[in-house]
Amino acid sequence: MSSLSENTRLETFCDGVIAIAITILILEIKIPPVETIHSVTDLWTAIARLWPSYLAFVLSFTTILISWVGHHAIFKFIDKSSSYFLFANGFFLLTIVVIPFPTALMAEYVRTSYAQPAIVLYCFANLFHNVGWNVLIAGILKPRNLLRDPEMTKEMKGRLKGARFGFIMNSAMTIIAIWLPYIALVIITLFWAYWLYSGISAPEENNR
Repeated sequence: MSSLSENTRLETFCDGVIAIAITILILEIKIPPVETIHSVTDLWTAIARLWPSYLAFVLSFTTILISWVGHHAIFKFIDKSSSYFLFANGFFLLTIVVIPFPTALMAEYVRTSYAQPAIVLYCFANLFHNVGWNVLIAGILKPRNLLRDPEMTKEMKGRLKGARFGFIMNSAMTIIAIWLPYIALVIITLFWAYWLYSGISAPEENNR
């Protein structure tokens, strides 16, 4: 099996894992029990009260979507593989599949007096996912360069620099969440909104 076909198979496997993780998110939005509904107004009220779950779903869907787009883009840069890269990619997937749990926990407790640990865990999940990005990108550059064109090394190092900046930001948000959980949640939301905007407005040269 050639390296190119091996990477194609690997990317297909990753797409499947990410698709499952992103699908599980919607399952965390619970349907209001019928026995608690006694009128049309009750149902509309119950639906409205689920807004934390809607917010958590959108946040985590966006997180995983951006990660999938970035992961797909990275595979356009490489035509080789290595044992280290396979395990680095596996660790990256691990950081994605854990996202539904802290998402559901945050949605359940964000309106309660116990919101702080739930938001801290959610912020930590984002930090953990960022570590996955750092490990994945580093695995492309070392222990051997897997890029199909040596000139792309500068581009990949730029992505690694961005991932390291993300590590600093997510670490700060996790720490801030200990004392100011809602402030940290707002900043993280804005942070992902920025990355979504950057991804949508990015030039097409990465498709070369």
